[in-house]
Amino acid sequence: MTTHPLLTELTLRARSEAHSGKREACACGASTLADRPDATVVRHADTVAKAHAPGTAPADLAPRLAMAARLPGILLPPLGETPVDLHGRLVTFWPYGAPVDPEDPGAAPWEPAATLLAHLHRTPAPPGLPPMRGPVKAALAVARLLATTRQGHAVPVFRAWRTLPAWARAETPMSDTTTLCHGDLHLGQLVRHPAPDGPWRLIDVDDLGVGEPAWDLARPAAWYACGLLSPDDWSRFLGAYRAAGGTAVPAGGDPWAALDVPARALTVQTAARAVVKAIEADRALDDVEQAVVEACDRMGSAPPQLADGFAK
Repeated sequence: MTTHPLLTELTLRARSEAHSGKREACACGASTLADRPDATVVRHADTVAKAHAPGTAPADLAPRLAMAARLPGILLPPLGETPVDLHGRLVTFWPYGAPVDPEDPGAAPWEPAATLLAHLHRTPAPPGLPPMRGPVKAALAVARLLATTRQGHAVPVFRAWRTLPAWARAETPMSDTTTLCHGDLHLGQLVRHPAPDGPWRLIDVDDLGVGEPAWDLARPAAWYACGLLSPDDWSRFLGAYRAAGGTAVPAGGDPWAALDVPARALTVQTAARAVVKAIEADRALDDVEQAVVEACDRMGSAPPQLADGFAK
């Protein structure tokens, strides 16, 4: 978890940014939106301050921030493109956007998410943008599981990981070096701005870069393949992506030739994180976590083109 001095100073900086540099007390109130090893996010009024993961390279973050500033119709633009350093962490400032309501799954914005992704994938990537970090994050999740245990539920996760091609395990570069990708698409990466009912925008540029666009569709594809996303929701998402001219899958016909490997990789990543969380909390897997581990078991016991639940 975050050390207390960073959280305290981040809260003060969020208040200062929200009130144009004034640091006196106000009645707005502040809230901690996230406090994880890889990110700490604090809100004050309509301003959000984010401390990025330790070790974030300024040379990688700068072009990502510039890209968000250039695409305000797709990505939430930052309040400034120059990060500040707080206790050795890079900090950026953003306007507040209203997130997806986790208590109302029926209102999940699958069509807006797909449309934003399609527009992102069709946007020319500028020179100097780093690779999309999706495969790196999957590899880190598996490495953390390996450091935690090699027993029990971890076994099918490792077996499924070994069936993936080298690029999906971040062992070799991705073949696509020109397509602009988000890198970590899920419903938590969407907000309405201006809040509470403005248009949807994508947030979190930490994994933004060039790479395989199918990776951005892989999490909903994996949920669908694992039975965690309804066929109707998947159809809405895929149909909206195609209607907006998305380039990750063919305009018609079976999309799974493009989606199969990324969906498998996201399933493994999700399962690895789930097992680690369960071990750390000394509890059994819940139903959703069990479903993704079972999907890994199917992936690791059959050839990729025949594994049940994928290549639909």
